[in-house]
Amino acid sequence: MSEFEEYLVAIAICSPLFFFIIAVAFRLLDNSASIFLKHDILVDTSYVSGDIIREHIHSSEDLKLKKSLKKALLFRKLHNFFMILMVISIPPVIIACFFVF
Repeated sequence: MSEFEEYLVAIAICSPLFFFIIAVAFRLLDNSASIFLKHDILVDTSYVSGDIIREHIHSSEDLKLKKSLKKALLFRKLHNFFMILMVISIPPVIIACFFVF
């Protein structure tokens, strides 16, 4: 096997872990519960649903609150996107491991 193919195999094996690390980083950036608490809005859990965030984006008059909630919602969508990429990348890696090794 050539050096290039070995590098591709190493990258393929590490790709689900890479996607997971990026997803965790976006989850840590999503601080929607903290945003609500700073504006004296009580929440039940630390994971506020996307529907509640959208509801407060549309009903709030505070531009700073809207901006930070939109950013939190974007981080949540990016978190979900990279988690989906991680799950999708696992089966090809398993199949590639059987054919390469």
